[in-house]
Amino acid sequence: MAYKSLAECVSDLEKHGHLIRIKEEVDPYLEMAAIHLRVFESKGPALFFEKVKGSPFPAVSNLFGTLERSKFIFRDTLPKVQALVGLRNDPMKVLKNPFKYAGSALSALSALPWKTPSAKQKFLKTSISQLPQIVNWPMDGGPFVTMPQVYTEDVEKPGVLNSNLGMYRIQLGGNDYVQDQEIGLHYQIHRGIGVHQSKANALGQPLKVSIFVGGPPSHPLAAVMPLPEGLSEMTFAGALGDRRFRYFYDDEGFCISADADFIITGTVYPNDNKPEGPFGDHLGYYSLTHPFPLMKVHNVYHKPDAIWSFTVVGRPPQEDTSFGALIHEITGSAIPQEIHGLKEVHAVDAAGVHPLLFAIGSERYTPYLKERSPQEILTIANHILGKNQLSLAKYVFIAAKEDDATLDTHNISGFLSHILERVDFTRDVHFYTNTTIDTLDYSGDGLNSGSKVVIAAAGEKKRVLSSKLPALNLPGGFSNPQVADQGILILEGNSFLNAEKTAAEIAILNLSLKDQDLTGFPLIVIADDAEFTAKNIDNLVWVAFTRSNPAADIYGTNDFTANKHWGCKGSLIIDARKKPHHAPELIRDAEVEKRVDALGQKGGSLFGVI
Repeated sequence: MAYKSLAECVSDLEKHGHLIRIKEEVDPYLEMAAIHLRVFESKGPALFFEKVKGSPFPAVSNLFGTLERSKFIFRDTLPKVQALVGLRNDPMKVLKNPFKYAGSALSALSALPWKTPSAKQKFLKTSISQLPQIVNWPMDGGPFVTMPQVYTEDVEKPGVLNSNLGMYRIQLGGNDYVQDQEIGLHYQIHRGIGVHQSKANALGQPLKVSIFVGGPPSHPLAAVMPLPEGLSEMTFAGALGDRRFRYFYDDEGFCISADADFIITGTVYPNDNKPEGPFGDHLGYYSLTHPFPLMKVHNVYHKPDAIWSFTVVGRPPQEDTSFGALIHEITGSAIPQEIHGLKEVHAVDAAGVHPLLFAIGSERYTPYLKERSPQEILTIANHILGKNQLSLAKYVFIAAKEDDATLDTHNISGFLSHILERVDFTRDVHFYTNTTIDTLDYSGDGLNSGSKVVIAAAGEKKRVLSSKLPALNLPGGFSNPQVADQGILILEGNSFLNAEKTAAEIAILNLSLKDQDLTGFPLIVIADDAEFTAKNIDNLVWVAFTRSNPAADIYGTNDFTANKHWGCKGSLIIDARKKPHHAPELIRDAEVEKRVDALGQKGGSLFGVI
């Protein structure tokens, strides 16, 4: 469907029963987010908020809340866009069969951005404080833009085709920001905008930034797409939306998306930072306050019928989970094509995405050996950890495709069982210490600082996993054993105090366990709440992999070090208790939840939805 605007999309979704209106006035402080979360959890429709307290503008959320709704929105263009992305990964296809792919080539050409100076006349001006001041979580540092499209250009190669469009969070107020004059940008330096800022800094120039909110739904999706080299976000947005990206430059030289509902323009000066955050983030915890680039606001534009678009970020699954599923639909096997021997890779959403990767690759290096061992898949794992956003991974579990042709990285329980049946912890645990991890991950010992581990498995099964709780003799400090999944045992530990005390406790635990039969349980996780952790597979991977830093928190029974390689002859132990330096987890406000409950009663806008 070629939507010309966000308003057209809203109308179409409402017409087909994919959107409802919230007619009551709602508070942007916690209440709008709470409504969104409850409706998303019910797999409910998109939400149009008619009356936002303190703002003249309506708002919409949960547009991409289900994969089915996302596919409905792009129902007329998905196939040709999938072909376009595929061609970028293998352009020889066009040369081999030009008639078959002529439509895709034309799609790329017709999607080129279109400069439309006359569109300048339709925009009005407002201020930051008039925008919906949406705060998602109680400890958030202020209101944030959670569905932005942040546009920057390369100062060395200006122009829309060399620009970057990314989704980086924007803090509109709070902290030390001067209201209506300053806002905060949060992004990693390796992202597209970071590259542009580095170049501008080197020349001593301010970086011009345009923040678009709203517009056709193809625009925010383009901002998060992992596009092949040479395919710009604006061209992709045009192809996906079946409408060329329309733009113009304002009187101050800022690029303006002619179809966006709102545009905030401003400049980022070299080394000009202010504290940004906290912010309830996608790992299920707050990202804390840190210095990030400060943007000096120039203008805030809006269309006469502007709709503010937002989402809520929190412990997965959330709306960005559906975003990810849609991206997978579009890109298919793009990443495996870029890494030789890689069959499949999956950033596990339930574990906060970046902390945990599952991968399947070829293991062909030693077919002549009696016992196959991980070799080629270790090389593949190194490639994975050097690839774009995949480099943020903290735990990588990789298996050999030759061992099971039906293995699926999206089946969390099945994949873990496959690994645990085959892994040899004396040789298959490979650490990367004193390295970078996700900026949002506080399991390490500093901002963006921690460790990684690759656990590889290839060859025949080495053990039969157990689902029956064994009789255990546990030392003091450990209790309430639970079976979380086949071969995975959860122990409840006392509250974590410090690394030295923990090492001593686990040394005693190891002495106790080394003579007990735990053959069927190669993985042990120590948690604060064993019953919560073992309740389901999502809780297990969230606790185990978001609350541990591999080099600091992995232990093993009968462990050893040989030639600087660490291994263990018994079970691997992950200490996944909360640590004093960890960020607090996201907890909802009970009073706000009561207000949402009221909307679900008869006569309320959410009656029959939640």
